[in-house]
Amino acid sequence: MTDRYATVPEATRFHLDCRWQPADADPAGRLLFELWNLGATPVESFRLAFTTLRFAGHDPAADNARLLDRRGYFHEVAPPDGLRLAPGDVWRFSLGDIAGAPQHRGEGIVSAYMTLADGARWPVTVGDLRHEASGQGAAAGPAVYALTPWPAEAELTPSDRLPGYLVPADGATADELSAVSTMTALFRRLFPLEPVPFSLMALPGDRLLRFASDAALGREAYRLDFRDDDVLLTAAGPAGRQYGLTALGQLSRGARAGCRFPAHGHIADAARFAWRGCHLDTARRFFSVADVARFLDILAYLRLNIFHWHLSDDEAWRLEIRGYPELTSIGSQRGPEAALPPQLGDGHHSSGGFYSHADVRALVAQAARLNIGIVPEIDIPGHGTAALAALPALADPDEPAGAYASVQGFANNALNPAVGLTWTVLGAVFDDLAELFPSPYLHVGGDEVAEGAWLFSPLARRLMADLGVDGAEALQSHFMRKVQAMLGQRGRKLAGWNEVGNGDGVETEGTLLTVWQKAAIGAGLARRGYDIVMAPAEAYYLDMARSSDWDEAGMSWAGATSLEAAYAYEVGDDIPADLLPKLKGIQACIWTELIASRAHFNHLVFPRLAAVAEAGWTPTARKDWSRFQGLVRFCPTL
Repeated sequence: MTDRYATVPEATRFHLDCRWQPADADPAGRLLFELWNLGATPVESFRLAFTTLRFAGHDPAADNARLLDRRGYFHEVAPPDGLRLAPGDVWRFSLGDIAGAPQHRGEGIVSAYMTLADGARWPVTVGDLRHEASGQGAAAGPAVYALTPWPAEAELTPSDRLPGYLVPADGATADELSAVSTMTALFRRLFPLEPVPFSLMALPGDRLLRFASDAALGREAYRLDFRDDDVLLTAAGPAGRQYGLTALGQLSRGARAGCRFPAHGHIADAARFAWRGCHLDTARRFFSVADVARFLDILAYLRLNIFHWHLSDDEAWRLEIRGYPELTSIGSQRGPEAALPPQLGDGHHSSGGFYSHADVRALVAQAARLNIGIVPEIDIPGHGTAALAALPALADPDEPAGAYASVQGFANNALNPAVGLTWTVLGAVFDDLAELFPSPYLHVGGDEVAEGAWLFSPLARRLMADLGVDGAEALQSHFMRKVQAMLGQRGRKLAGWNEVGNGDGVETEGTLLTVWQKAAIGAGLARRGYDIVMAPAEAYYLDMARSSDWDEAGMSWAGATSLEAAYAYEVGDDIPADLLPKLKGIQACIWTELIASRAHFNHLVFPRLAAVAEAGWTPTARKDWSRFQGLVRFCPTL
């Protein structure tokens, strides 16, 4: 996997739009700029640096600005003395004597940053290069609207014109302008060759965007009213506003590619489920921070709101833990000479990688800006080979080698609850998880503990005797109840795979179980009082092959899942009506044993992820396979 971003996208604080204006006296014309302060505090005595192919001369007849420096494509300008930008204010200026008239949208501002009075530098979100002809032209094609997932209610009349850019009307707050800038940056990252749907600079042919607030709407709900001269977006808060802007961006993007934009009508929309998740296994395969950041962008575009981040497994431990650097210095490395041998796809080359605390904080911040919660998973007590390789003292020294093996063939791979160090290490792990991730849930795995785990450990046998229990299932229940108490001490709730409920399970209050096995297991857990998220392997495991053809890539143990099958699966059919309040949502899962390239990832995950997203958002009665088939071409890929 190769990086798509130099860094994780940062918060929107400043936004720069640019327009080219022809001039009779100079065929090259001028560049007109608008710099918006979208932060919470005023700024003054600042400098703006930007790069553009159409560089200005050293005497550019600057209007309302001073050109401080110009070297090649680099420019640095400053406002007139005394200019102060309050939150929501705009500084307008222009430069002439530019190096030729731009011929394409991409010849505008490529990148920009601000230097504040204290020397701090801030990135600046950059819009498209605008010109007077923007937004003109006739729309073509049937009345198809590019919306994925499809909204709960849509009554729309198509326009016969392209919408131009969507521009906030005068009076928009700094928060509203910032939301538009954030969506501008999102669309630019996902579709770098396409026009962005939004601008803060209004030109003829644009569609004005107005905002309203309605506390009666749900947190994620929004309403769009398409009127003669503008579009009104109503929401209760940031999440609904983001989803409304995302829908508008999708409509605008689709209209440029043969679909239509509404002239009149409305969309009234809200999510079907509160939990609309996607899991990603970064233990078997390491994904760069940049790839995880792009994946978060894709989840936001599809209105998925939970990222279940699988950070440890037999094959690797991927999260930095203070006090136990061996977990990553040893546990994240595989190779012929390493403590962990090569696994699928490694060959004779070493492989490795882990996420530092700084990496995690940056990704958690990005997710929060996109109204996505990150739920981290450290898989215990099974799937622990990497942790045991990094910290051999976690094992009972008297347990025979090869006493038992997991379904994947890893011997003696369960953390031992009778070893004192187990709880010391887990305490440190939970401390770091609680500090790094604001999620109310911490996922602790609990799946696929081997049937014979601990039975040949003298320490574990003595513990079972002391507890009056027998067998791996009973000891796992004891283990998980102790884990649940430790999480509670840190203000967090336990999430786990459905096996956490095996035997006596854990306390049901506040526990969330991800059901990947048979649907009947989910119904049984709900009947016992557990909240559940359905992630059925036969429909929502996106590492499964898309067909049973011999030449098709992917896993096979849960069967093959076509796009149509993933779209048609209905989780509500598997849960009795009286238990539906315990069904909190659905989740796709992406395991990565066989995913060795970006091409393979995209082949398996897309567009099936969009099918799961629509199942999580759209009411069953509003789903339409034929419509969905025609719209999946608009979905982004990694």
